[in-house]
Amino acid sequence: MARPALRIDAVLVQAVIAGALSFAHLHDLAAAAGQDGWKAWAYPVSVDLLLVAAWRRLRSDGPSRLAWCWFLIALVASLGANVATAGLLGLGDVPAWLRILVAAWPALAFMGGTLLAHTPADRSPAPPAPATPDPDPACETEPEPAAVAEPVPTPEETPALPTPAPPPPVPVPAALVDHARKVADDHHARTGSPIDPDTLRARLGVPPHLADAIAAQLA
Repeated sequence: MARPALRIDAVLVQAVIAGALSFAHLHDLAAAAGQDGWKAWAYPVSVDLLLVAAWRRLRSDGPSRLAWCWFLIALVASLGANVATAGLLGLGDVPAWLRILVAAWPALAFMGGTLLAHTPADRSPAPPAPATPDPDPACETEPEPAAVAEPVPTPEETPALPTPAPPPPVPVPAALVDHARKVADDHHARTGSPIDPDTLRARLGVPPHLADAIAAQLA
């Protein structure tokens, strides 16, 4: 079986060249800021490692403020060294503020690497599953008992209904009775027959039940 031919990846070559140039710029800036010997070589390693650690944190745990913050800090440090060594600053006379930043970088990089390595990722908790509501006892229907057929009573067993009491007599004033008697006598004298309740009610102008009560007293 033929082995695949070794192919050169253009992206990988470009990354190696860019990394080497950035490494050299960081070394030159650190040496110009007073960090000589092995310390000047340690600065580019520190910046590139912090950049890679922040990028891996973004790729593995997703976007977070911590990872983005330290990624931008390492990126600014790398780009700043590239720009500073492009002739904008004289490496023979580095400003004091730049010397302070270079001297403070080890502590800053150590803190960033420690936070990236030991700070847990911000993961949003999964929403809890909706709880199944308990059945409402009031909604539970109880089975109704079967209806029991009642025996039909026979005519002999049917209880007799009570006889309703007669209505109480309507009170009639004595003066009205006397007046009604005169009207009845006058009617009898003219017609020769006793006055009926309808005629009496019409002559007196009273309601039917009161006319019946008066007629009962005149009988």
